Amino acid sequence: MSRKLITRRDFLKLSAVSLGSLALRPWNDLNFDHFANGLPEFPQSDRLGRVCKGMLEVKARPNLDSQTVGVLYEDSVVPWIREVIGDRPAYVFSNQRWVETPDGYIYSPLLQPVRYLPNLPVKTLTETSIGPGMWAEVTVPYVETIMDREPSSNSWVEARIDEGLPIRFYFKQIFWVDRLRTDDQGQVYYRVNPNYYGGYDMIWAAASAFRPMESEELSPISPDVEDKWIEIDINHQTLSCYEGGSEVYFCRVSTGALYDYQGNRVDNWETPLGQHTITRKYISLQMSGGTTGAGYDLPGIGFSSIFATGGVAIHSTFWHNNYGDTMSHGCVNVSPDDARWIFRWTRPAVPVDPGKVDVTVSGEASTPVTVISS
Repeated sequence: MSRKLITRRDFLKLSAVSLGSLALRPWNDLNFDHFANGLPEFPQSDRLGRVCKGMLEVKARPNLDSQTVGVLYEDSVVPWIREVIGDRPAYVFSNQRWVETPDGYIYSPLLQPVRYLPNLPVKTLTETSIGPGMWAEVTVPYVETIMDREPSSNSWVEARIDEGLPIRFYFKQIFWVDRLRTDDQGQVYYRVNPNYYGGYDMIWAAASAFRPMESEELSPISPDVEDKWIEIDINHQTLSCYEGGSEVYFCRVSTGALYDYQGNRVDNWETPLGQHTITRKYISLQMSGGTTGAGYDLPGIGFSSIFATGGVAIHSTFWHNNYGDTMSHGCVNVSPDDARWIFRWTRPAVPVDPGKVDVTVSGEASTPVTVISS
């Protein structure tokens, strides 16, 4: 199973070429005959894993010194049999978790757990305060996209197109859908607004990739309890939710990284210690920041609860699976399911329409957040 190694960028460029540069092609030139339901083919397995970034080696055993039996590149999707602890400690990493696949073992931090759950498209969109639309969650490993118009300058879309990389949406991203369209073959598409709160780029994608979100799944958890608070421990990389003195929820997190990719300490990436309160909440948010070489611009980040200056938030994460180790530029990364629970449990509650709340405007009470280093 040995394969010739190519760079991540070369791999993604080849992927973009093989897909016919869908992002920029006009409607009448599109052909999705090689996709099922407008989606790529994925392995037949209840649980899947998507390579989040770069290149991952497939090992014969769950340890770094084991024989390499294959290589996978970004956006490769494989069956996920189970997660195991490495049979030999990897002292260069904090995380010791591996994923067993039919072909060997993959180091889990850069393998996003995903599923393939296609959906029936809706026939109409609900009327909202800003017109027809709905919140929708991606329920497949990834979906290809088509640009509605030329991308805005200095955007995440333009940056990827300039590098010849495909524009894709990923499992558990959440977006605002504001239009429907059916092509000549009867394939239904949703128009996605990646920045519902103000943006230029509009993108079309196969409707079967998106699950419409119901208001009930966003309803508050324990709304009558007033004494709620969150404790985040950056030393242990954990988050606990309390009602009074009782812990009601616990999860692993990834807080601010202390060092950049060159090994230099970056103090302004550290998640700020001390007492805070949640100030703003968004069902979905586009986040950007950083500098060249260490910057980021990511759309569709679900269940963001901002609690500190600079947009520091507890939010859903789809670009890594390394909870328990520092990873972010200050925010608190949690799994999509953990982010949803925390979002629903914390105060104030967020209405589906418009999908956001700002306590400095509303005056509502909010949940305290304490960040410690035990």
